[in-house]
Amino acid sequence: MMSNKNRRALSLFSGGLDSLLSILWMKRLGYEVIPVFFRSHFFGSEKAEHYAGAAGLELRVVDISDDLIEVLRNPRYGFGKNMNPCIDCHSLMFRRAGRMMEKEGIDFLISGEVLGQRPMSQRLDAMNAVKKHSGYGDYIIRPLSQKLLPDTKPIREGWVRKDELLDIQGRGRHRQLEMVKEFDLEDFSNPGGGCLLTDRGYSLRLRDLFKHDMTAERYIKFLRFGRHFRINDDVKLVMGRNSTELSDIFELVTDETVLRAANHQGPIGVINSKRELNEEEIRQAAEIVLSYTNRASENDLIVYGLNNDFHSEIEVHKLPRERIVEMLINISNK
Repeated sequence: MMSNKNRRALSLFSGGLDSLLSILWMKRLGYEVIPVFFRSHFFGSEKAEHYAGAAGLELRVVDISDDLIEVLRNPRYGFGKNMNPCIDCHSLMFRRAGRMMEKEGIDFLISGEVLGQRPMSQRLDAMNAVKKHSGYGDYIIRPLSQKLLPDTKPIREGWVRKDELLDIQGRGRHRQLEMVKEFDLEDFSNPGGGCLLTDRGYSLRLRDLFKHDMTAERYIKFLRFGRHFRINDDVKLVMGRNSTELSDIFELVTDETVLRAANHQGPIGVINSKRELNEEEIRQAAEIVLSYTNRASENDLIVYGLNNDFHSEIEVHKLPRERIVEMLINISNK
């Protein structure tokens, strides 16, 4: 018969302090814990991989981008302040983790959630919603707060002793900071946050993509940078605002038309389009780029081409300010 302490747990690992502490607590109790980070277009794995490595954990990384796009179309529990479907997103992560658990013969799931710490996703009703919607709620243990939560199968079956778990709650960090000392994690800085869906400007640009059926990765990858302009239902322009963004945008270009002023230093523009561009669409994009090229004349040349190969040119006029504002997707970026 399997010893309870030989049971295995799959842990959702965010890269934050609470998820690390929950893993270390269960490992201290003798359980084998396998951490997994679910990445997407909207939250990368770099920080999680760094902090897992610093803590000596072997982290699995699983991409859930396609599944999360479907969640964003119609989240059952709605959005937070911006376009963050926190409850549905956590449900998706536990659902994917549950499938991994079944496939690999792992015994139960854990996470670093703390009751009452986050206003949307870590209320008791939200946690219960995640349990129900994930389909694997009866296998979930939240070690940092489980003494305050209803028993699930690992506790009922005796795989995990409830009295060995914790009763942390609320937004204070006092108990976690004590645990930092217990586990000798003084150099661990809690990264926190990191989800682009909580950012207002990013969410406005993402909503525009959903509205115009442009949710493929080749469009989403540009959302983090620059000013964004909607030319028509099929075409938009992304324009870098500074040298750092220009460099970042250049690295993302794979099959896009790029524009810049022919005779003056200034921003570059990248056109995202669902189809082949026509001359009028190139002209409108060129007019926007010229309008943000400060040293250019009111009437000047823009060069353009596919993938930074500026083989063509077009002469255009700068646009009136009000016309630019009309096309700007995120007004706060002007």
